[in-house]
Amino acid sequence: MRALAELPGRPCPIAASLEVVGDRWSLLIVREISLGSTRFTDIVAGTGAPRDRVAARLRSLLEEGVVRRVAYQDSPTRYDYHLTEAGLALLPVLSSLLTWGKQYAVAADDPDRDRHRRVTPSRAEEPR
Repeated sequence: MRALAELPGRPCPIAASLEVVGDRWSLLIVREISLGSTRFTDIVAGTGAPRDRVAARLRSLLEEGVVRRVAYQDSPTRYDYHLTEAGLALLPVLSSLLTWGKQYAVAADDPDRDRHRRVTPSRAEEPR
């Protein structure tokens, strides 16, 4: 959590939110986890981001309480990533971005335009 007075420019909750999830990769990581890609390699594949970028964003999202990790293997320890309450609360934001993107950012004749599905909290909470 941030004190609004510490943010540059006009202090408001939008600015504080963007400090947490305001880059492309963070929201795409939340999208991937909500769609059931809970393993690091699956998140990398789904986002198309470089591995080091995904690792850095996952660390940040963990610190901010947007995702949590659960060990699924020992020696070496490997983790699944799941959305926390804060992460699940971002799903309506992703849904709005999906709707907006289909209307204003994706060509009407794009063959992949309607291929994407909405995420729901119940789906996002299901363990793999």
